[in-house]
Amino acid sequence: MSMHDDILKVLVSEEELKAKVAELGAQISKDYEGRNLVLVSILKGSVVFMADLMRAVSIPCSIDFMVVSSYGGGNTTSTGLVKIIKDLDGDLSGRDVLIVEDILDTGITLSNLVPMLKMRNPNSVKICTILDKPSRRKADIAPDYEGFAVPDEFVVGYGLDYDEKYRNLPYIGVLKPSVYEK
Repeated sequence: MSMHDDILKVLVSEEELKAKVAELGAQISKDYEGRNLVLVSILKGSVVFMADLMRAVSIPCSIDFMVVSSYGGGNTTSTGLVKIIKDLDGDLSGRDVLIVEDILDTGITLSNLVPMLKMRNPNSVKICTILDKPSRRKADIAPDYEGFAVPDEFVVGYGLDYDEKYRNLPYIGVLKPSVYEK
C-alpha cells in the first residue's frame, strides 16, 4: 500500500507548486534587490518549500533555520507562548528577514515570533508561506507573500506531515479522515 492511497484528493499539484515557487522567487528577488536578505525556515514543515524557494531567488541571500513550538496546558491548544527549541545561527542586525513557512494557520506562533525577531534589529521582517488557511486564523497576521489559500482540510505533502509522515509527497493533498480518525 502506497502513501498516495491515503490521499483523498490532490489540492495543489506538483506542477502548480513549481510554477508558484518560481513566481514567488521572482517577486522576492525583485523586492529585495540590493538588500541584505536572509531566508529563515521554520522547521520542519517548511524545509521542502525553503529548498525550492531559495533556488528560485536570483539575488544573493543567506539562509538560516529555527525550530519553535507553541505550548500550553495541553498539546492541542496553544497559549500563544513561543518556545525557541533551535535559535538562528546568524545575527539579524541590518538584515532583511523573510520567514519561510509551509502553512499559515492560526497565526499564533508567528504573531509571537515576529516581534521577538524584530527585537534583534533587522531592517525588516516579512512572511512568505506556500499555504494560507485564513479560515483558521486566530491572530491578526497575514503573509506578505503567499502561494495558495486552502480550505480548512487536513493537508499533507510538500513538507506538511501527519505523525511525521507524508512530508515527502511532491504535491499537497487532503488526507483521508480514516487515516487520522483511527
